[in-house]
Amino acid sequence: MKKLCLTLFLLLPTLLAFSQELNFTVIINSDRARIQNTDIFEQMKTAFEQFLNGRSWTSDEFRPEERIKGNLLITINDVPQVGVYSATVQVQTVRPVYGTGYESLVFNFADRNWNFEFIESQPLEFNRFTFLNNISSLLAFYANITLGLDYDTFEDNGGQQFFAVANDIVNNAQQSGRAGWVQNAGDRRSRYWLINDIYTSSVYSSIREAYYLYHRQGLDLLQVEPDKAYENILESIRLVAEANKTQPNGIFTISFMDAKSDEISQILKNAPLEIRTEAVELLLEVDPNNARKYNELLKS
Repeated sequence: MKKLCLTLFLLLPTLLAFSQELNFTVIINSDRARIQNTDIFEQMKTAFEQFLNGRSWTSDEFRPEERIKGNLLITINDVPQVGVYSATVQVQTVRPVYGTGYESLVFNFADRNWNFEFIESQPLEFNRFTFLNNISSLLAFYANITLGLDYDTFEDNGGQQFFAVANDIVNNAQQSGRAGWVQNAGDRRSRYWLINDIYTSSVYSSIREAYYLYHRQGLDLLQVEPDKAYENILESIRLVAEANKTQPNGIFTISFMDAKSDEISQILKNAPLEIRTEAVELLLEVDPNNARKYNELLKS
């Protein structure tokens, strides 16, 4: 009996590791904070990483090497009073490409307006149906966005359950009146509009499909079936362009291109000319700010 208990005890860390899905690194830039006690930012980093990485967000099993990698880059812009912080957040997540050592940037989003209160040794609790504080709501929101987009890359609309949770978080947080959670036509780069475009609006459903085609039927096939992969990558660009034509400059469209513009301009260099030609025509409509890099595709 003792031997059985010892075996279970030794296995417990391994079993727990199977249920943790995220592997985020939190980086906090406090150069603008102008406060003497910078230890608080180390505590903040530890607390935020534990919140994201130390709990189960799904009922699925994840091996340690399967955990979704991400970076949460927090810039503290101001500390108006003790324990109160004003910050911007950059969220980046990656996905491995089948049969390679390459990791593809899936999500790259700048959240420009986050105000929160942090107290030393403060427990961070989360409830899907209740707004508890502006830290756990934001972290849980991006945890579910991360999971939703990652699942979408492996299965068409595979992330629906996680976007439903993210949508609940936004709805509950609106009562707080905090920036980023409420509808504001003048600020489209917000949590409210991000989940609206991903989950609520039918206009951008084609971009959800594009995530699957681009990654599972595109990047994952590139080594073994390049012709098919290039066709599917082109089709994913068509789908993004379709959404943008219906409603230009949506934050979901911008987010997709922020993550993919550099990668697309590199991957399509070896595609057939007809693929490159159509892709460039579409990309110039969707993402004209990167016209120079796309036009380079027609020179190779």
